Amino acid sequence: MFRGIAIALFVLCACLTFPSAAMATEYDRDEALAISQAAIGRPLVDLAFRDIHGQQFRLADLRGKPLVISLIFTSCHHVCPVITRNIKENAEIAREALGDDSFSVITIGFDWQVDTPDLMRMFASKHGIDVENWHFLSGDEASIAAISENLGFQFFPSTRGFDHLSQTTILDADGIIYRQVYGENFTAPTFVEPLKELVFNTPRSAGLLDHWVDNFKLFCTVYDPNSGRYRFDYSIFMTILVGTLCLGAIATFVVREWRNAR
Repeated sequence: MFRGIAIALFVLCACLTFPSAAMATEYDRDEALAISQAAIGRPLVDLAFRDIHGQQFRLADLRGKPLVISLIFTSCHHVCPVITRNIKENAEIAREALGDDSFSVITIGFDWQVDTPDLMRMFASKHGIDVENWHFLSGDEASIAAISENLGFQFFPSTRGFDHLSQTTILDADGIIYRQVYGENFTAPTFVEPLKELVFNTPRSAGLLDHWVDNFKLFCTVYDPNSGRYRFDYSIFMTILVGTLCLGAIATFVVREWRNAR
């Protein structure tokens, strides 16, 4: 639904940082976008990173709920901070609608020679992010190359630092890439709707009643552009209820008339 909007929001991120001696070849945005889109449906590889405390952190540990992944580099002074702040704002909106523990977020520093656990911790602190299920991770050359290829994320050294795709990846509870969100200032529905679909469509073992409740939440949790927040629209529920009662009354009338005719 939102993929067309997401593609329209695609931008090339050219962040200003210290000049690099390595020069990127000519950046083909269409090719980068095609590689990113081709990753949809691909399972997330299980890689080991380090968290802000320097402890090993495996991606497989986050299975069981939807996951949001963003790749940044800490010496970026414009686009990467904007993307991170936008994820923060929209993640707050999503948690209000879906639940505080409904999904996880990880931010990975792809400039592996620079983005140490200490710098990732400072980056998170600078942008006011202290959320239990948001993890800032550092990797080595091999793990960064592997996660970038896995997610379809393109980045190249340039005289301006790095040219890279402004990409936020959303995965389902089984670690399958579900949606790519492009741009640095994506809207709340672009970010929240895929998560809403995943959270409320995830099968639960609690029974049929919970399944129906989740389906009602899926259709009745709507975005309010006036408040910039999601709310449960009771009018939709009442419309469904009234429609069901009307259908029941019609069915009762038809059955009664059929019996009288016999």
